[in-house]
Amino acid sequence: MGAPSDTGPAALTWRLDLAWDGRGFVGWQRQRNGLSVQQVVEEALSRLLGHSEVRVRASGRTDAGVHALHQVTAFETAVQREPARLKAGLNHLLPRSIACLDVQPAPEGFDPRGWTTSKLYRYRILTRQARCPFREGLCWHLARPPGQPLDVAAMQLAAQRLVGRQDFRSFQARGCGAEHSVRLLQSVRLLEQPDELWLEFEGHGFLRHQVRIMTGTLVEVGLGRRPESWVGEVVQARHRDAAGETAPAQGLWLVEVRLGQGPRRPVDDGTPTGSGSAHPSSSDSSSPRSAGVASSSSSSSDGASSSSRSSL
Repeated sequence: MGAPSDTGPAALTWRLDLAWDGRGFVGWQRQRNGLSVQQVVEEALSRLLGHSEVRVRASGRTDAGVHALHQVTAFETAVQREPARLKAGLNHLLPRSIACLDVQPAPEGFDPRGWTTSKLYRYRILTRQARCPFREGLCWHLARPPGQPLDVAAMQLAAQRLVGRQDFRSFQARGCGAEHSVRLLQSVRLLEQPDELWLEFEGHGFLRHQVRIMTGTLVEVGLGRRPESWVGEVVQARHRDAAGETAPAQGLWLVEVRLGQGPRRPVDDGTPTGSGSAHPSSSDSSSPRSAGVASSSSSSSDGASSSSRSSL
């Protein structure tokens, strides 16, 4: 909640949940070189609320071409609106490539980035030979010859070497502005679909291009170019040149943002606190057919976390 004002109502903080198709956008954050999701949402809110400017803060950035099934954002306004009317009005003004999933008054001090306990990303690989025109720009088409599928079992073994709290410098894009490269990766899941392979990564925070570089590295194992033990060597090298290629942005989806009831504790933000442990665990029975799960022994520090799962 904002502080009372002598000139009008106090500004309220609103939680705004969004989904979008990343095609045609330069990412979430405003950029000089093209149209961003943030710019479109802020301009729609400004029109709807009659503000000259509305600033929207997100739980994190996404790159150009990356999609979001669920992103949590926040904005402030002193304009009084019913949540249902605000949601309907925003969806009327937004292009069809962006959807307002929900909008509600937020608790005092709400900060999407600071309250996030974990994020779930999914990378989609189309594995059939023929391309799919209906999924163009929505996945990475990695055609395989007949009888030569990706070695998913080897990829899963390799993925176990990524799980835990460790230095992911080898999976950090050049130019990344992060203060340090230690992150907690809670789990990696490989889920086989009829003609796709999904790689799901859950963690408390990610470096620039980290998920895409981890995907490209695991694909090297799946193609038989590298043994599964190589991924451990990549981690230890702590140098970008040691890892595989950066997978294309179009296959990456932000699936879910999980929030706690307040700001997360400092230990949860990926700060260096020693190496985490990794071990395989059973797959979630509610998930699609799973090729296995590599998960961290660490769990979310806030057991009373709230989340919203959406699908397009």
